[in-house]
Amino acid sequence: MNNEAPKDVREIFDAHARYVWRSLRHLGVAEAEVADVCQEVFLTVHRKLSGFEGRSSLRTWLYGICIRVASDHRRRAYVRNERPTAEPLVETGNRTGQEPDSQLEQRRAVLALLDLLDPEKREVVVLYEIEGFSMREVAEIVGCPLQTAYSRLHAARELMLEGLRNESEEAP
Repeated sequence: MNNEAPKDVREIFDAHARYVWRSLRHLGVAEAEVADVCQEVFLTVHRKLSGFEGRSSLRTWLYGICIRVASDHRRRAYVRNERPTAEPLVETGNRTGQEPDSQLEQRRAVLALLDLLDPEKREVVVLYEIEGFSMREVAEIVGCPLQTAYSRLHAARELMLEGLRNESEEAP
């Protein structure tokens, strides 16, 4: 049980907006749609904050909201039919544009591997491998038994390894 007291929505936003944004991207929300979905998350936080009892950490509670909002977003018909046409603008910093952005390429590779997974496996991988939650916390967040969470992680790793093998076979 966590004694973390609920804060006002502005404080939660200031402290956790980047975490929510990153979590939504890892949960499969397209970059062009993250701002809107992030706003939906914080609207939900605003509506439900008075009911937050502190039985879990604030981050765990927020991630649960992210999972539900991202899932609802994916189910909407207009999302399934939308066809993005351009890459988002990327901050290049001091680079000239001639050298590759390896960090961007790595992020894209990770997102491509995550795209191989169904939502249940993807949630477990993101929570455990990327966000660093314990497997017990992961099981609590996604609402499944601990062994099921481990099983999903194992299956997801296998699928991702297979995806890496296929990619390396296709590379020149």
